[in-house]
Amino acid sequence: MKRNIKKKLKEDELATGLGKSLEFVKKWKREMIIAAVAATVVVLFFFGFQLLKAQQVRKDSRAAGEIFELKAGLNKNPENVAKLQKLTSTGKFGRVASIALAAYYIDQGQFDKAGAALADIKDGSRDFFYYQAEDLKAQVGILKGEYDKAIDLLKKIEEAKPKDYLLDAVLYHHAEALEKKGNLKEALDIYKKLQTDYPQSYYGYDASLKVQKQGGTK
Repeated sequence: MKRNIKKKLKEDELATGLGKSLEFVKKWKREMIIAAVAATVVVLFFFGFQLLKAQQVRKDSRAAGEIFELKAGLNKNPENVAKLQKLTSTGKFGRVASIALAAYYIDQGQFDKAGAALADIKDGSRDFFYYQAEDLKAQVGILKGEYDKAIDLLKKIEEAKPKDYLLDAVLYHHAEALEKKGNLKEALDIYKKLQTDYPQSYYGYDASLKVQKQGGTK
């Protein structure tokens, strides 16, 4: 009898805990998605910065470093937004500043401003930052519910097969857009491709979790 009571209490406790977890996720879902996108942008931006620093001369590295430092400190010093905005028109580093500015606006949930910052980028060389800007435009589209627009942007990056960008990130965002649009089968196909082709990457691992969640484990 006592065992049954204890078992029932544990089940009730587990059910209560799960219920609270679900309520928390529902309540903060939008904020969690924004945080996830913002974290991804920071990682990719840092990767691009390291690549740029390795390729450029000392003077250029200082200029790129200034942009990175401003971006890193924006949450504590939002008044530096104006300084970063000014740097968006500084020649070849303007795109880097625009991406940093857009990343900040995404973190703040200001998607229209993020889109405007990216729209100011003029077509440049098809390098890491060009594709990051296009990828970021797609992520803003996903956050705004503009899934078809996002998918179109991501498909163009995939077709270009850039050597200077992380194609697994692009594929993952493509699958996310399809999933949110309701095209679960197409999304699952891309998650499986990521699981197979990029098993050691962050996106490949996350895709594996998605496949398991959808019941499509290999």
